[in-house]
Amino acid sequence: MSTLPGSSKIAAFVNQVTRLERTFAYCSLCLVVALSLLRNLQFETIASQSTSPAATCKAMSVKETCLICFEDNPIARMFSVGTCHHKYCLSCMKHHVEVQLQSGIVAQCPHKDCTCEVNTETCKKFLSPELADIMIERIKESSIPVTEKVYCTFPRCSALMSKQEVLEHTKTSFASEGGRKCMKCHQYFCINCRVPWHYDMSCYDYQSSETYSRSEDQLVKSLAMKKLWRQCSKCKHMVELDSGCYHIICRCCYIFMTPSQ
Repeated sequence: MSTLPGSSKIAAFVNQVTRLERTFAYCSLCLVVALSLLRNLQFETIASQSTSPAATCKAMSVKETCLICFEDNPIARMFSVGTCHHKYCLSCMKHHVEVQLQSGIVAQCPHKDCTCEVNTETCKKFLSPELADIMIERIKESSIPVTEKVYCTFPRCSALMSKQEVLEHTKTSFASEGGRKCMKCHQYFCINCRVPWHYDMSCYDYQSSETYSRSEDQLVKSLAMKKLWRQCSKCKHMVELDSGCYHIICRCCYIFMTPSQ
């Protein structure tokens, strides 16, 4: 006659309970399933299976092809771009993002005709802290319209702000005269003359002074006149005509004509 595994232990347990029952005037027995113990056992089993060497080796054996270098890489070494889900190896993606950032461009998916922007947080896994900060700055630059961009005039700062936010940050009496307080270094500069704030002088008086004529901004303008450069009236960047007709499109998409030479 066959018996179920553990039946002897169950019989001994029942006899023990029966003896205890006889010591009470009245008692009622009921079975209770130890749910908490069961859950713990389930979690431990799942964890042991997911972290087992066999499961890890199986995950590493599954590979995908990078669309740039066409090398097969483990899934753990692949990078998925934003919402478009185009995948590239971390090495190729790192090089792509670095080149775009160094060119002053907001990093986008390298797939042809895809305009999906690369997420900053996910890029931090392969970018240095310095490049991650540059990426955040590039995204901010692209979010501010060209005509609204303001840069701190102090060379060691050069923080980017919008005209509205720097105006709200400046709570001084000379804000109406062009004075602005940088949101990063907290120093004052003139938004009109693009120099450190000229205390006790109007913009007209300062621009008529010898100090202004020797300023870096004026030196650049003098060089631009000699080289026949033009300044875009929208973004204020200098544009040089290298060849072709006088029809010029600035990188901010503003169209203008250079004078005939």
